[in-house]
Amino acid sequence: MAGFLAGYSIEVMPRTAAKIEDFRAILPRGTRVYIAHIDGTPFEDMRLTARRLVDEGFTVMPHFPARIIADSAELDRRINAYRDEGVTEALLLAGGVDRPQGVFSDSMQLLETGLFDKAGYTRLHVAGHPEGNRDIDADGGEDQVMAALRWKNDFQSRTDADMAIATQFCFEAAPVIAWADRLRAAGITLPIHIGAAGPAKLQTMIKFAMACGAGPSVRVLTRRAKDVTKLMLPFTPEQFLSDLAAHTASHPECQIEQVHFFPLGGITATTDFTARFGATRRQAAQA
Repeated sequence: MAGFLAGYSIEVMPRTAAKIEDFRAILPRGTRVYIAHIDGTPFEDMRLTARRLVDEGFTVMPHFPARIIADSAELDRRINAYRDEGVTEALLLAGGVDRPQGVFSDSMQLLETGLFDKAGYTRLHVAGHPEGNRDIDADGGEDQVMAALRWKNDFQSRTDADMAIATQFCFEAAPVIAWADRLRAAGITLPIHIGAAGPAKLQTMIKFAMACGAGPSVRVLTRRAKDVTKLMLPFTPEQFLSDLAAHTASHPECQIEQVHFFPLGGITATTDFTARFGATRRQAAQA
């Protein structure tokens, strides 16, 4: 488990990051910290959070949600504002709004601008949905999602981009493993950074799972919710991660290479959990 968690990344928001006095006290130096850009969050809050995390010695990967960016000029300003703070990585995604507020509707359009390469960004991540995404495939299938990932895989092949897939959080290993197998069979070779929900009360976990459109693996939560004695107890991703760690150890061809935590129960609850397993920073060449 310690080996599987080594080099994990974690997601924060400006308002949650502000509650942490010093990230160096809770995270291994160099940890990749994603900064989630929720619609309505001022960009200046994002920029200042990025500056703070860079100053504290972390690798910062802010979100670029296509649907809340007005046009190429605004995208260019954001890219360069982050770069001026020492940021050279980005997570590109459609964003959590129903209708585009500008000219972009998906992450492929952001990639096609070439602005990240022009600004010297060295790593670009894209979103993955192991259990599907009804915003993209309304019928519950995965044809459109898979087509988008094939496009992004081809983009990496024809450019100098260093890319990976960062996924939505899941609760059960079997659907994730099956999805990773389907990607490999489809010729999609992008590394997978699998999303895991950090420890939280079961009620909190179910609330976030429903709001974020978690797939069939949410049954792990609903089964546990039937036991009223466990409703107020924290739910941890230990079984989910243990199963994935065992699978990747016995299947070296598996593309799942890192864990990305969504700290639904709080940042320190997640970092306390990872510390239990002695998780440290991977060597830079491996991360």
